[in-house]
Amino acid sequence: MKAGSKFLNAVSAFALSAGVVASGAGAVVVASALSAEAAVIQKIDVRGAQRAGAAAVRSNLTIRPGVNFSNSDIDESVKRLYATGFFSDVKIAVSGSTLVVTVNESQLVNQVVFNGNRKIKDDKLQSTVNTQPLGPYSEAMVKADIERIREAYKQIGRSDVQITTQTVPVGQGRVNLAFVINEGDRTKISDIKFIGNSAYSSSRLHDVLVTKESGPLSFLTRKDVYTEDKMKADEEALRKFYYDHGYPDFRIVSSDAVLNEAKNEYTLTFTVEEGARYRFGNVTVDSTVQGLDASALKNVVQTNAGDVYKASDVQKSIEAIQKKVAEAGYPFARVTPRGDRNFQTNTIGLSYLVDQGERAYVERIDIRGNTRTRDYVIRREFDMSEGDAFNQLMITRAKRRLEALGYFSKVNITTQQGSAPDRVVIVVDVEDQSTGAFGIGVGYAANDGVVLEASIEEKNFLGRGQYIRVAAGGGLNDSRTYSLNFTEPYFLGYRLAAGFDVFKNQTSSNDYYDYNEQGFTLRVTAPITETLATTFRYTYKEINYDGTNDWQTNLSQPFQDLVRGGDYVQSSISQTLTYNTLDSMTLPREGIYASVTQEYAGLGGDSQFYKISGRARYFQLLSDELDMIGQIAVGAGHVVATGDHLNVFDQFTFGGRQVRGFKNDGIGPRAGSDAIGGTTYFNASAEVSVPMPALPQDAGLRANFFADAGTLYGNDVPVASGLQSDNSIRASVGMGVTWASPFGALRFDYAVPVAKEDYDREQRFRFSMANQF
Repeated sequence: MKAGSKFLNAVSAFALSAGVVASGAGAVVVASALSAEAAVIQKIDVRGAQRAGAAAVRSNLTIRPGVNFSNSDIDESVKRLYATGFFSDVKIAVSGSTLVVTVNESQLVNQVVFNGNRKIKDDKLQSTVNTQPLGPYSEAMVKADIERIREAYKQIGRSDVQITTQTVPVGQGRVNLAFVINEGDRTKISDIKFIGNSAYSSSRLHDVLVTKESGPLSFLTRKDVYTEDKMKADEEALRKFYYDHGYPDFRIVSSDAVLNEAKNEYTLTFTVEEGARYRFGNVTVDSTVQGLDASALKNVVQTNAGDVYKASDVQKSIEAIQKKVAEAGYPFARVTPRGDRNFQTNTIGLSYLVDQGERAYVERIDIRGNTRTRDYVIRREFDMSEGDAFNQLMITRAKRRLEALGYFSKVNITTQQGSAPDRVVIVVDVEDQSTGAFGIGVGYAANDGVVLEASIEEKNFLGRGQYIRVAAGGGLNDSRTYSLNFTEPYFLGYRLAAGFDVFKNQTSSNDYYDYNEQGFTLRVTAPITETLATTFRYTYKEINYDGTNDWQTNLSQPFQDLVRGGDYVQSSISQTLTYNTLDSMTLPREGIYASVTQEYAGLGGDSQFYKISGRARYFQLLSDELDMIGQIAVGAGHVVATGDHLNVFDQFTFGGRQVRGFKNDGIGPRAGSDAIGGTTYFNASAEVSVPMPALPQDAGLRANFFADAGTLYGNDVPVASGLQSDNSIRASVGMGVTWASPFGALRFDYAVPVAKEDYDREQRFRFSMANQF
């Protein structure tokens, strides 16, 4: 044997007998020969694992007796043991044919408690931290948990929170861990600035943002809480605003949030470039798909030459064309808008190109991040499922629907390559947010004065997407209202909103009679298009009139008959057709909301009639800069008896809800001093609203100037004598203030009748919830 070979064999033997040691950062090879060739051990000796046990240590090793191993196996074994968190030190050595694993066990956490927290409850913080009872105690993990708690407090506007920890040994290697929290004061937003804006004032842009400056009621609205996610949402809101108002070149140069730690206040600054304002130029539709007539698609386009450029109209046009093309039998066709910009005339010509896209199918839909909302609640907002043709526009529509639900603070939808080139995986990332609310409503009724209503509602009941509301209210003169509302938005798996309403109302006329009604409504709403829906209802109502001691001398004949009769039953079915193109249901600036309802009563009970009524409201933004909104409303109704005659409670009542300046039943036929309603009404109104001058728009106060007109006439109730009725027009003019308060939208109106009859009843001041749709 050569001398060199003998030397190598001696080194190899020394390496195997000396062994390998691994600790801390990884494995250290004592003899380099082990790097060149694998080793084999016959057994594993575990030392120091008193609580964890030798079996738990062996299960985290990649080394097995009788199987070759190398340095990389030792490195991986050390990493796995450290990753469990149960060991503070790990050493691995080879002694002859034995692998010796020596560990020092970490302390175990016996209990985790939180002290000083009031704004965030213990269970919420417990789910935030990674350190858990019976788990290992790690300094690194505790430091990371402190940052997680700090971030949770930032989300509720407490950026100056201070967090420390205390540990108390309890024996047997266990410790109690306490997070000591000083929540501090609320971090406010002192100022929101805009730099570079000229087309719109800073005051107007403030109204676009989700984040608001701190005010006296900010502790209720929580809109003055700064987070990075809200900052990004504000940036997106600004882009959408400008893109929809003719500024396609708009961009945000920078957005900064500076915290003044001494005052615990943020200053937000948005630096923007608006660019030029554009209008639509020539608009065409072209198609490369054989057999598809492009000219037939032009009718569904919503971008018209000469109109101010609006990105949302481009998107709506794409969706409308895509839907039309799919209905024609081309599910994979793709619609691509192409712009032709004219810098001299500031116009953008549009050409919608329809071509045959690539064939792709949905392999699956992955949903992530929903901790409360059920998966099926999210899936049902997609017009596609596994195996269907992939359509990017349906993804956009689903995202819009999910955001409109109000269940999530964030919705992000992306796509990934599936298991084959023609397969697509849709990934939906959401973040649940609070959907419950406690409300206090304030109103004013002619007979009851100030009326209060307290309500509890949940828009995503048990994460099922169901709506439930319980409310109770009352006035100063013994009026009482109770209601329970429930809606299942996808009844039997279809896009049918089915629900019920249970109600009980009690009012009093003070001198003459008490009126009580109770009953229920069953309803189902079906969408016809994106803007058109129909609702069917069945209503059962029990009505009771109870006369006072003076009723015989003071009540008119219809009411005397009612009081003698005592209890009445009204059983009816109705159908409502609703058309809605409003851009917002809380503060609409553009669009139409119209509804027509027909009702038939006679399915048993004491009422027999056919009733039809309708109402339409049109909104138009009169001035972008001033945020001046114009509104025109019209309404009409007619009821006819299908039996002998109508009851008093079957006829329409008319007054301050339609023509301000009058009591709720202050207009129309009267028998003596009592309103008996009428069979026919018409009304119209015009209104202009602007933000209150000299106040920031964040205050939510708007001034309203209006003119109302209308009439109620006709009577089919038997009246012995004293009937007063005519069809003359009543009218009023006035002004008011609307406040988007934390308790709901409140409205204060003062109107002066300018056309009325002597027997009408006035009520010039009106304090109520703002008009609901």
